[in-house]
Amino acid sequence: MSNEPVNLSLLEAVDTYIEQRYASEDEVLTQALAAAQAAGLPEINVSAVQGKLLHLLALLVGARHILEIGTLGGYSAIWLARALPADGRMLSLEYNTHHAAVARENIARAGLAEQVDVHEGAALDLLPTIAEAVATGQQPPFDMVFIDADKPPYVEYFQWALRLTRPGALIVADNTLRQGRILDAQASDPGVAGIQRFNDWLATEASITASIVPLAGRKGFDGLTIARVHNERT
Repeated sequence: MSNEPVNLSLLEAVDTYIEQRYASEDEVLTQALAAAQAAGLPEINVSAVQGKLLHLLALLVGARHILEIGTLGGYSAIWLARALPADGRMLSLEYNTHHAAVARENIARAGLAEQVDVHEGAALDLLPTIAEAVATGQQPPFDMVFIDADKPPYVEYFQWALRLTRPGALIVADNTLRQGRILDAQASDPGVAGIQRFNDWLATEASITASIVPLAGRKGFDGLTIARVHNERT
């Protein structure tokens, strides 16, 4: 194993190389980022390369119903919703009222307001109601869930996702390597500790097959967990 320091300039150049060929942003996406920045939202959205990966995963699973936990400014929602068929629907949960308002404007500008609903509130408060709707047939089970919210309750978010998805669905969780800080057994940061708990729990969860895809680029080094729900749940 090489002990050479990570070349951040090289990572950014490679990220740009991929983006220019496979994940170039159109005007709608660039406007979504600009609007979020102008509104003072934290610049923690997924990158264009990550957005294209989410889009591709949604296409591969044939997603007709997508759930997103953590909307922010709607950038990832646009990437995901663009993979839906004309009659597909997406539900995105956002805790912050200001963020939700910006997201709705961005989603409407993308022409996706009829397909994407942004619900405001704490996800752990909203998810039981959504689960009831799935259980009673008012909401079809989701084909894909994307988790990109506060890190301490990632285990709980994923547990709810298992209740809300069909067999064969994908559950994707962002930021699961935390710049490598998950290796620090003494980590005091709640976000890092939350992801450590999540990674340890998920490794023993029998109802899914999962792994972490390391990601490196202009946003630094992190990971994306991709899990497939088993056809037969234990």
